[in-house]
Amino acid sequence: MTSCSSSGHTMMISPGKLRSDLYSSPSYQDSTDSETPLVISVLSSLIERTMSRNERIARNCSWTGGDRARMVFDCSERPDMTIQSYLERISRYTRAGPSVYVIAYVYIDRFCQANPGFRITLRNVHRLLITTIMVASKYVEDLNYRNSYYARVGGLRTEEMNRLEMEFLFLMGFKLHVNVSVFESYCSHLEREVGIGGGYHIERALRCAEEIKARQWQTQERRYHPHHPHVIARITL
Repeated sequence: MTSCSSSGHTMMISPGKLRSDLYSSPSYQDSTDSETPLVISVLSSLIERTMSRNERIARNCSWTGGDRARMVFDCSERPDMTIQSYLERISRYTRAGPSVYVIAYVYIDRFCQANPGFRITLRNVHRLLITTIMVASKYVEDLNYRNSYYARVGGLRTEEMNRLEMEFLFLMGFKLHVNVSVFESYCSHLEREVGIGGGYHIERALRCAEEIKARQWQTQERRYHPHHPHVIARITL
């Protein structure tokens, strides 16, 4: 387990802060210094816990279900990037508003319900996230980047990004509509994650992420222009 110090400024995590974050208007300023949406850390915590549960289940039983659904997002190797870091990367380069991540969370939940043989694992979580966030952004926001841009952000080839989007849509049955009551219910679920037991872990994850991000920036700033969101640090999934 990585140990992170608690020195310096720390963000106080509360359901109220999260709700304010979720209902704020997205910022499209050309800057890399904007605050990372709190929902990213909450979503990261939820997904990591889901993966831990899936790993425990996998030790005791074999999963059944169609291969198409189970393996559609699989990578040949496990990417060497945490969920938190990957979501922060997506946020940094796409400037997607907080509501996009809530809708993506709804889509992930629906996808898992529609495809019982699918389980979120380290091998598929990154591709699942970039796909659902891209689709959610198209649903929520008026202005969007091309699939080729999301592919670069996510560490994929454009053809792979296009394929994942189409596979996801068909496996979802194109059920993308999210009404206000559903959106509110998922916001409330994220708030409960902060208010009941999750706050400490999320705050600790934020501190760790800030320290890791600071070290990464020291390296990346030597190679990439610090204020141009379209110059994308390369990764590969």
